[in-house]
Amino acid sequence: MGRIDELEVFIAILEAGSLSGAARRLRRSPPSVTRSLAALEERVGARLVERTTRRLAATDAGLRLADSARRVLADYQDAVREEDSAELRGKLRITAPHVFGRRHVTPAIIAFLDLHPALQVEMVFHDRNLDFIEHGIDLAVRIGPLPDTGMVARKVGEVTRVLVASPDYLARRGAPATPQELEGHDVIYNSGLGNNTEWRFRDQVVRLTPRLSVNEIDAMLMAVLAGRGIGRPLSYQVADQLASGALQRLLVAYELAPVPVQLVLPSARHMPPRLRACFDFLLEKLSALPVLSPF
Repeated sequence: MGRIDELEVFIAILEAGSLSGAARRLRRSPPSVTRSLAALEERVGARLVERTTRRLAATDAGLRLADSARRVLADYQDAVREEDSAELRGKLRITAPHVFGRRHVTPAIIAFLDLHPALQVEMVFHDRNLDFIEHGIDLAVRIGPLPDTGMVARKVGEVTRVLVASPDYLARRGAPATPQELEGHDVIYNSGLGNNTEWRFRDQVVRLTPRLSVNEIDAMLMAVLAGRGIGRPLSYQVADQLASGALQRLLVAYELAPVPVQLVLPSARHMPPRLRACFDFLLEKLSALPVLSPF
């Protein structure tokens, strides 16, 4: 392993707080990370990290080396940075929510790969916000507010959680005028959002007794479209059905405020050209989606 690689591994250990976390972040084996740290400590002639009860922390010598290492790595990245005209290579790991990723991120990534044939992308669909370091994520598409963790985020649009039913259901059962009237209706509940069978509105919470509970959005929408009850998807998930009249929107005045859809990076420092190119491409494509416009 080269000396630049040793510095990169050392900084990854400090940022991840563990050898295993650094291994996942760098997509290397834990033994190789351990060997790299040992080689660097031998080269420096000092212990660089100490193990606390929960994570690794830099010693005084480690802190001094970390400052120098970050400068060296930044200079190295500048020296070898690919020119804009150079062919982008390497692999990116991108995560997105299941439905949004399948419907909107995947087509954009296919178009991006058509432009850069030497690139590889691994898509990881999950409705939970995966940890960047633990899962080796380069770029994430996330729906909803983000915790204040110092991550880099750019908003591409917004979505709203909407109440919908089919015209057939409404012709048989009528439309609720207030959230409380939902207690007299058949509810199709998405249990994938949590175990609390309730719907929150702007100023109240309604406890539910669902006629049908499913843990997957497409199954919930199938039941709602079949006239079996009222469901509550995100607006982008039913934009086509609302436009065609296959579904009708209910209780609009009681809806919660829209939530952002964002592109998220763990950091903007030392961003590889392939990641910068993908970020900019997705920013343009997703920002242009009509389903992410104010609903």
